[in-house]
Amino acid sequence: MPAEKKLSGLQTNSDGIAEKILAQADRDIVFSIRILGESRNFLQQHFQDFIRLELDKRDVSFDDHPLLLPFIETHASELTEFVATGVGLQHQFSVREFEKLVGDPMKLFRVDLWDSLSSHIAVAEQQFLSGMDGLRAILAAVAEERAVQQAKRGDVP
Repeated sequence: MPAEKKLSGLQTNSDGIAEKILAQADRDIVFSIRILGESRNFLQQHFQDFIRLELDKRDVSFDDHPLLLPFIETHASELTEFVATGVGLQHQFSVREFEKLVGDPMKLFRVDLWDSLSSHIAVAEQQFLSGMDGLRAILAAVAEERAVQQAKRGDVP
């Protein structure tokens, strides 16, 4: 049963969107390497040590620069992300290649991927909708504050 909602003439349908995405799967969906967990921590620690060593070689110390630790952590994180993204982009498999690798001649993986897409789209929509009352309250508070500020300046219409 499709999850459908009517919004100002725009109809959203998580099943339909999943269908459209999978229709482009051979072209638009890829699987890539992703460095996670302890391995990612190893990489981050390597860059932190590397930066510390290079700063030491140049006589840059924590005593002289109190913000050096955040500098090291930020740059190590950026270098880690650069490496992880580069490896991920360099090692991608199309859906067709992936199906061939895992031996899925009946393309059951696509059915699972469709289920997952449709479900995640519906959850994302519901998550957004669950915050609408909070957004409405924030917008009302902003409008109220604007009115107060305008009244203080004598700009009341």
